[in-house]
Amino acid sequence: MPDHATLMAEVSRRFHASEGFALATINLDHLVKLRQDDAFREAYAGQDLVVADGNPIVWLSRLAGRPVDLVPGSDLVIPLARLAASESVGIALVGTTDEALSAATDEITRRIPDCRIVARIAPPMGFDPDTDAARELLRQVRDSGARLCFLALGAPKQERLAALGRIEAPSVGFASVGAGLDFLAGNQTRAPEWVRRIAMEWAWRMVSAPKRLVPRYARCAAILPSEAVAALKLRR
Repeated sequence: MPDHATLMAEVSRRFHASEGFALATINLDHLVKLRQDDAFREAYAGQDLVVADGNPIVWLSRLAGRPVDLVPGSDLVIPLARLAASESVGIALVGTTDEALSAATDEITRRIPDCRIVARIAPPMGFDPDTDAARELLRQVRDSGARLCFLALGAPKQERLAALGRIEAPSVGFASVGAGLDFLAGNQTRAPEWVRRIAMEWAWRMVSAPKRLVPRYARCAAILPSEAVAALKLRR
């Protein structure tokens, strides 16, 4: 898994070479889904770049003796958009709602005035990444001239769409960023910096949306012991 600097260098190289990519940001919730979902595992196998989006992934990597750096997906939107602007690369935003995409566009261009957002697409409720509608969406992204596309559909939809995008729009880089665009739009509030520094962002988020996140985090906690054992076996 690349660190932040290595990731940016590789994305820049791909921009220059007109090569697309699929970027996933793995966390414990993804590990839970990967155990249960064959299509999700297949989509992950189609990712070109995977970074550690969560301290438990970093801790497990250390247990395995193969340490990686924390590279949260939500923290990648602005750096990737800034890199795209410096390379004159157009950007597409896909996911969430029309209102959120408009607000995210305003925030991105406020921070990066020379950034070009050339497409904004909010798929309807129930969007399925395995349908002809998904292929048409990807063709819209391709035909817009975008070379970088932020996907904010949540797992596993965004990773599955990114894997399909490598076929339908091979010159586009697809970055799955989860709630990254909603944070920029102000629809969701990111944990304060000091909370992130002490690795307690998960608790902040859980308190903010307990009905949705308590069951998710319980499932994540349940797999930690077996993942730790597997990590230790890798060390040996």
